[in-house]
Amino acid sequence: MKNRIVVVLSCLLFSTFVSAQQAENKQQLKDNWDDFLHYTVIGRFDLAAGFAQKIIDSNADPLTLLSLSEDNPSGYGILVKVQASNPDLAPLAAKILDIIEQGRYLRRTDSEIIRDEIKRLSSTVRGKYTAIERLRNAGEYAIPYMIDALSDESRKAELPSITTALPEIGKEAVRPLTASLVMENAAVKAEIIKALGKIGYPESLGYLKFIAEKDSSEQLRQIAIDSMSQIDSASVNKSAAELFYALAENYYYKAESLRPAAEANFANIWFWDKDGKRLVKEEVDKSYFHELMTMRCCEWSLRANPEFGDAISLWLDAFYRLEKANIAYPKYFGSGHADAMTYATTAGAEYLHQALARAIKDKDTEISLGIVEALGKNAGEKSLMYRFKTSQPLIDALTYDDRAVKFSAAIAIALAGPTEKFAESELVVKNLSDALSTASDANWPKEKADAYAARACRAMLKLAQTRNKVIDLSVALSSLVSAANDTREDIRLLAIQILVYLPSPDAQRAIAEMALKEDNEIKIRIAAFSSLADSAKVNANLLLDEQVNRIYSIVQSTDANAELRSSAAAAFGSLNLPSKKVKELILNQAKI
Repeated sequence: MKNRIVVVLSCLLFSTFVSAQQAENKQQLKDNWDDFLHYTVIGRFDLAAGFAQKIIDSNADPLTLLSLSEDNPSGYGILVKVQASNPDLAPLAAKILDIIEQGRYLRRTDSEIIRDEIKRLSSTVRGKYTAIERLRNAGEYAIPYMIDALSDESRKAELPSITTALPEIGKEAVRPLTASLVMENAAVKAEIIKALGKIGYPESLGYLKFIAEKDSSEQLRQIAIDSMSQIDSASVNKSAAELFYALAENYYYKAESLRPAAEANFANIWFWDKDGKRLVKEEVDKSYFHELMTMRCCEWSLRANPEFGDAISLWLDAFYRLEKANIAYPKYFGSGHADAMTYATTAGAEYLHQALARAIKDKDTEISLGIVEALGKNAGEKSLMYRFKTSQPLIDALTYDDRAVKFSAAIAIALAGPTEKFAESELVVKNLSDALSTASDANWPKEKADAYAARACRAMLKLAQTRNKVIDLSVALSSLVSAANDTREDIRLLAIQILVYLPSPDAQRAIAEMALKEDNEIKIRIAAFSSLADSAKVNANLLLDEQVNRIYSIVQSTDANAELRSSAAAAFGSLNLPSKKVKELILNQAKI
């Protein structure tokens, strides 16, 4: 008994100590807050900074600091102003504001508070209005608990109070409410549909029209139409696919009305858990919240009408923009989710061109580049020259204000091997030529420049080998001649292979110089002689006599590398020169 008394007394003493400590901490926080504001107002920013730092270092309770800021609205206004206009205090003020926002979030999301306020709805008139105000402050976080209460058969008596309060939550309720419309409970679904109509926010129109078009219940279909009429009577005549697409575009362009709550550094995506029969959320990074919602709305558009192709192109643009955030995919994507390029290369050319047209119009370089690269992977000539409305998006990409996009567009068209003439063919060659000269540009990473130069060369080689009559590579002659002397070995080798097919003396002579240049490695010279032989077969002899003599001197030399001498001889023979040199070669080795 004595031990029990000791334990009880110890607990009481500890509780008293904790309470006293908490009270002291609150008072200290209040003093620091008041002193910070005081010294800020009188312009003693050095002292104000000290008290601001004390607030931060004290690990201030967010709810307490929030309460202090609400008790002193003018003081909160001073804090906001300092954060925006005082360079010395701004970093400290920003940290204090973050703590206050944490308090706002904690209070909004406290499940016990929310449950208590839902019960209070069925109390006195005054209690009901107080509860509605607090639930409105909780916003989207109140909705799962309100729907749980509506679905609870044991709480039927509370139904009128909750259904009255549901639309009072306002705009923040729309995302979780619309996510719950896939539930099977028809009675609760009817109340949600009615609440969306009373809230009157256009974001719900697509979801309501989906019910009107697809739901098996005639009663729910009619209620959905009635709710749509309350929001926008004209929308009743539009399809769900159209309405979802319009919403998706608003998300894509980050309409102010669709921004998530500001107090947290994340946003919520809401889902209906069919097994648990309740709303659940996933917290996602704000940096790609709008893109995720764009994709979800596009998916709903396609559920409503699988033939609504515009939703596919917008979905692709959103996915590419999501990847620009360069952070992990949200958890609900699941493991093994394919990247944007995989979906883009699977999509048809029509959707890719629509996606590209939007990206070019928006001057979104990364998306434009991604779509162009996708087109280049699997599209043929007719697909690449696709006309979307009044433009040809890939052709437009040839003049886009970004070299990577321009180069990729030119490479894609070149690899497709066009057979029908088009006005912009010279732009293709110009961009391919420009890609060869990026190595000397300090504004481009060397690795990127080298990759584009090699890709451009391979595209030109394909055009040359197939004797393409649409894209005239002779326009790139000077660039290719320069490339034959490039410091990058792969570029030099590719350049001479392309020059083989150009019927210009300068092309063949550039190949010969590469073969004859003693500073070059033997393997490079051998490759050049091989290309020279090919050029001679295609174009006959276009060399200068001086070059012919230098080749012959290698052929007749007994000191030359055997393999080099052999390749030079093959090239010399391909020139189909008069027999005088061959006679000399034979007689020079003859023994009398």
